[in-house]
Amino acid sequence: MKITARTKFLALFGCPVGHSLSPDMHNAAFEHMGLDYCYLALEVRPEDLPDAVKAVRALGMRGVNITVPHKEKVIALLDEVDEEAAFIGAVNTIVNTGGRLKGYNTDGRGFIHLLIEEGVAFEGKNVFVCGAGGGSRAISYYLSEKAASLRIFDLDTGKLKKLVSDLSAIRNNVSAAGGVEDTEGINLFINATPLGLKEMDPLPADPAGFPPGSVVGDLIYKETPLLRMAGKAGLKTFNGLGMLLWQGVLASELWTGVRPPHEVMRKALLANF
Repeated sequence: MKITARTKFLALFGCPVGHSLSPDMHNAAFEHMGLDYCYLALEVRPEDLPDAVKAVRALGMRGVNITVPHKEKVIALLDEVDEEAAFIGAVNTIVNTGGRLKGYNTDGRGFIHLLIEEGVAFEGKNVFVCGAGGGSRAISYYLSEKAASLRIFDLDTGKLKKLVSDLSAIRNNVSAAGGVEDTEGINLFINATPLGLKEMDPLPADPAGFPPGSVVGDLIYKETPLLRMAGKAGLKTFNGLGMLLWQGVLASELWTGVRPPHEVMRKALLANF
């Protein structure tokens, strides 16, 4: 990739970002398409977020991705937020159009692309989501649209009640689960908590209690203890790497107006995973 005085640049704002695979997949796509863009990962401390957002305008950046811990707080710094991101309460993509910054959330749609790619049926199915944070809000917004039922659980009862209440205002198939053991009759279980990032983490749930034939997914990008145990129990599993891919595909399209080559992006992810 050759960087010139005409190169437009994009970035990821987060803290930390040293582990991010986003530069690999985005730059591979730009190079393949012959687009004069460069994508960087920039560590932005929470106290520096307002200045970093101002820099998007000042430097004429086409846009940025936003990751933890900034997805919620960045909303107040934008000129506009699309309906989906406003409901979710989190932004992961910003587009700069002539100095006007608009926020989007591509996580939920990215997750649905992952399910389709993995051949995981969710329409008319009973779905359980463990966790009520930003990731859960993004995927639950779409899952509840077509699932027969959606049960959500979180130890933080405040977050749980808020998410169930928000979804119930637009759907009639959402409820709060009584616990992670409340999985009778489910077809799809999704872990949307950080449990599993570390090998010593407790399991978010015990797959032994899941119905035969159910599918188990994790938003974490690697094979977690939950997925290993579910696999040993004979259940189909998938991790969140595909969600990272597809949310990136959708973000790139917002910035460039062109759908990037997802297989090129996938290859770059897997090469650096």
